[in-house]
Amino acid sequence: PAATDPLADALQVGAPVGLLGFQAHTRRRNRANGFVSQRLDGGFGVQVQESFGNCPKYIQAREVTPVNGERSGQVQEFDRLEGDAQRLVAQADTFFIASAHPEAAGNTNMQPGYGVDVSHRGGKPGFVKVETDASGRTRLLVPDFMGNFFFNTFGNIALNPRVGLLFIDYASHDLLHIAGQAELILDGPEVDAYAGAQRLLSVVVEQARLRRNALPLAWSEAEASPFLTHTGQW
Repeated sequence: PAATDPLADALQVGAPVGLLGFQAHTRRRNRANGFVSQRLDGGFGVQVQESFGNCPKYIQAREVTPVNGERSGQVQEFDRLEGDAQRLVAQADTFFIASAHPEAAGNTNMQPGYGVDVSHRGGKPGFVKVETDASGRTRLLVPDFMGNFFFNTFGNIALNPRVGLLFIDYASHDLLHIAGQAELILDGPEVDAYAGAQRLLSVVVEQARLRRNALPLAWSEAEASPFLTHTGQW
């Protein structure tokens, strides 16, 4: 990872890691969990302990092409979402979420049930609601639709509310990293307000990092998932 990536200092040998193999144009995804086995000048190695496929629901199909050119390296950091960062989240149809078992960092025996995980979330553009509470903090509200019933992410959150989110600006190649505290909302008027939602994920933003022109990939226009037809909008 680049020096400005939040993972740059975290990928030490022995650290638990979650991977997501994601092929957007075929809507194929596969999760893998394990541990960093080596650090190299050009990357790192992972000892995989678990790997499993996920259903293609809610993935927007996009063709992706590597691009050459200088990455800008420009970084902005903040503790709430404003300006371009807020617009990116408010218009998004996709993001990625990382979660961890509370004992993941101390899991020296490398038991697979106590690791970290990363997953995909998709919806109609604008499916992530951005709010500002009375103290000025940013709160994200995300509908959760019927999936594969693994509950890897939500199982972790039920034990450990810390999450990391990644949003991609597919036009500008910007990356927005968010660290926050998550909460599951299982029922009530907020859940009822969004058609198709079985529950909601609430994330209060604690830190955010916007990395300009950081992703060396070009993306086609999105082909919306057919499973989104019967979901609502805020």
